[in-house]
Amino acid sequence: MLTHVARHGLLNLSVTAKGDYHIDDHHTVEDVGICLGQALKAAVGDKKGMTRYGDATVPMDESLVLCALDFSGRGGAHIALEFPDTRIGNFAVELVEEFFHAVAREAGLNLHIRLIVGKNAHHIAEAAFKAFGRALRQAVALDDRVTGIPSTKGVL
Repeated sequence: MLTHVARHGLLNLSVTAKGDYHIDDHHTVEDVGICLGQALKAAVGDKKGMTRYGDATVPMDESLVLCALDFSGRGGAHIALEFPDTRIGNFAVELVEEFFHAVAREAGLNLHIRLIVGKNAHHIAEAAFKAFGRALRQAVALDDRVTGIPSTKGVL
């Protein structure tokens, strides 16, 4: 799923993770989310000239997922994904939300991901990660019409 974020977000992303898989994947997934969020925060720096907001609606076969985000500096994830199964292979689908919460908190993103329609757990997850990547690409894009910080308050 991180490959989808990288591909659709136009990110140069390489991840190597080791975890306590003999217990479960929870901490590893959360830690990868934390690291990605910290990397995003560092990459956008002072946010001068960036678009700030991004959104994408992505279809994946029968599934349709919307993602909207704001590099507000106030990290919070609002995830409304309903999976018809508890697992995708050996992966617990509840970890999708954990991942996005960690990314949003660490990056300072206000993140919304909503399932509009879907029946296949894999397609729902894939659409969510692709939508996140596309929304992220839009939000971090530089806009030469934006002077300084993209905020009426002058700070983010």
